[in-house]
Amino acid sequence: MRMSKLAGLLLSAATLSVALATPVSANGGDAGQGAEAKDAIVVNGLRGRAETAVFGKRPFMRSPRLSPDGAKIAVMMSRNGIDNLGWIDLNKPGSAPTFFLAAEEQREVGDRSVASWRWVGNRTIVYTLTSRENINGSRIDMARLVGYDVETGKMTPLAWDQTGANGARIMYIDDAKETLLVQRDSIKDGVDYEGNPEVIEVDARTGKYKTVQRSNVLVGSWLVDGKGVVRAGLGGDGSSGKQRLMYRSGPNDTFKTVSNEADPTFTGTQIVPEIFLDEPDMAYATSNKDGFRKVYKINVRTMEVVGEPVFGIKGYDVDGLIATEDDNNLAGVAYTTTKERTRWFDPRLAAVQKFMDEDFGRSNVRVVSSNDGDTKLVLFKGKPNEPGGYFLYDTESGKMQLLGWFHPILKDAELNPTDSIRYKASDGMEIEAVVTYPRNRPHRKNLPVIVMPHGGPFGVRDQEEFGFFPWHQAMAELGYVVIQPNYRGSGGYGKDFVKEGRKPNGYGLRMQDDLNDAVTWFANSGLIDKDRACIMGWSYGGYATARGAQRDANVWKCAIAGAGVYDFPMMKAFDTRTFGSFGANFQATSDDLIGISSARNPDGPWSPILIVAGLRDARIPIEQSRTLVSRLKGAGKKEGVDFRYVEQPKGTHNLPYEDVHIEWLVEAENWARRFNPPYIATDPDKEPAVTVKVNG
Repeated sequence: MRMSKLAGLLLSAATLSVALATPVSANGGDAGQGAEAKDAIVVNGLRGRAETAVFGKRPFMRSPRLSPDGAKIAVMMSRNGIDNLGWIDLNKPGSAPTFFLAAEEQREVGDRSVASWRWVGNRTIVYTLTSRENINGSRIDMARLVGYDVETGKMTPLAWDQTGANGARIMYIDDAKETLLVQRDSIKDGVDYEGNPEVIEVDARTGKYKTVQRSNVLVGSWLVDGKGVVRAGLGGDGSSGKQRLMYRSGPNDTFKTVSNEADPTFTGTQIVPEIFLDEPDMAYATSNKDGFRKVYKINVRTMEVVGEPVFGIKGYDVDGLIATEDDNNLAGVAYTTTKERTRWFDPRLAAVQKFMDEDFGRSNVRVVSSNDGDTKLVLFKGKPNEPGGYFLYDTESGKMQLLGWFHPILKDAELNPTDSIRYKASDGMEIEAVVTYPRNRPHRKNLPVIVMPHGGPFGVRDQEEFGFFPWHQAMAELGYVVIQPNYRGSGGYGKDFVKEGRKPNGYGLRMQDDLNDAVTWFANSGLIDKDRACIMGWSYGGYATARGAQRDANVWKCAIAGAGVYDFPMMKAFDTRTFGSFGANFQATSDDLIGISSARNPDGPWSPILIVAGLRDARIPIEQSRTLVSRLKGAGKKEGVDFRYVEQPKGTHNLPYEDVHIEWLVEAENWARRFNPPYIATDPDKEPAVTVKVNG
């Protein structure tokens, strides 16, 4: 069911602001989720401060999904720090969830996770198992589907036989028939691997399947319309970078190539249909052809844009399209300015969103799931500086019930406030940054700072939100201002902004300057003390952190790097094997890979650096961190003084395990405190006591 299935909601929207009813029972582990939860935490913030480990806790509840009849909810919940997939019977108020899969069971065999779940019909939950494998030096992403029958408890692998790496892309669901269309890589006769996918129709109850679209040597991904008809195929050449789109008007027509061009800028210039309309050959798509990504109506057969843009937002890209219930028209557009928002085109949905915004604050409530007929909705409600929670809303009775808080300890506490501020880089370019202020330091003057560059780097950005990894909140809770610059190359600000980061002088040079310039600009504003600055990041953020420690030791009092690339020639060789010669250029944009590699330049002064790496990280090989450590030692740097190395035996790139996540945050706190204490003798305030802990 799509988020846009909200027809009829307007009739009962006026009752949305009623008092919360008795919470639906979802108590399954770390903390009670009832109405009495507020007694332990002040509504507008905590007394004292929360310890850092609290921010590494797994979400208590995430991504609840309503069944088509609205009688059940499939949901992931944390029990004693371990993710468990289960379901709640709404016809039995007060009953505990039924759990059937613990994510921890997958831990011992590597980077495994339950990526998503949803209903197919009213008795089967289909969930996706993913893993990232390193096979013969190449990164391979594996995915499988499993059906769980809530009535019998039986689990059924869905079309695992003769399936290659990916057998889990759900394209279309028929709830009445309890079937789904799945794109999968196939292995014919158990021997010949076909890297080009086919489309099969799978019975969610039995696992039986049949082929509805055979593989095509030119196609790497198929697209379907709202009737479940395969209408288009996408393919790419790893050497030339050309991206091919093949299309047919109807089920009995032949696929023909309608576009085949390369995108050397890696900015997503190809137009791809997203919602096929009932009008012949017409579809809605997004394109950044005019600089910023907007919504257009296109003729897929001719690849011509029809008319003016349907929707765009000044200064920002749109994120994606939301289809109607029948998947044959445009219901809304998702976009991000300073935080996620939705522009509804259905007048009823627009009226509902307007009411929600007026009652709870703009974009502080979003619809997560709905049943058929939209008599029941799951809402997520939360401000950018609070974890928020999930609520079940009955549109007929007006009753709104708490399902569970996102965070098991912090619940609905309002934490450190965030804002979006634009600053000028030293070359004049305007950069937007998310700034989190320590709530216990209202004077906001000459404060210590942590600059926290996001991962990616290209096409990704930070926004105002608590988030799945609230590291900004953890460091602000300690007393630091946290600045998250959306440096040049970040996504969401138009094609040219990404291209600025992709220039030869971007990676490791001008993009680093953007981080340094944040310190200068915010110091000049009086908010921070430029002599009390540290840098902290993961993945690309880890690269930028180490590069900052190596290149700009005069700027950073300390550096905290996780899962970073430190030797680019080594990494490009790995990426070439994994993505092909063209794809390897996505990251390696510099014309001096040695010069921008911190591990290739270990001599000279460095900021003291903490290096954290996961042994099971299949995206960034462990050799990257080990090489950096070896070369630092070779340059005379002393472990425990100039650097500290923490290798997490069960760590992965995505930090799926609570203890590993907490270790990263606590190590970061200790390193920052050692070299850049949040409170010093000349500060006008004192550090508050810890009043909220993981264990009581």
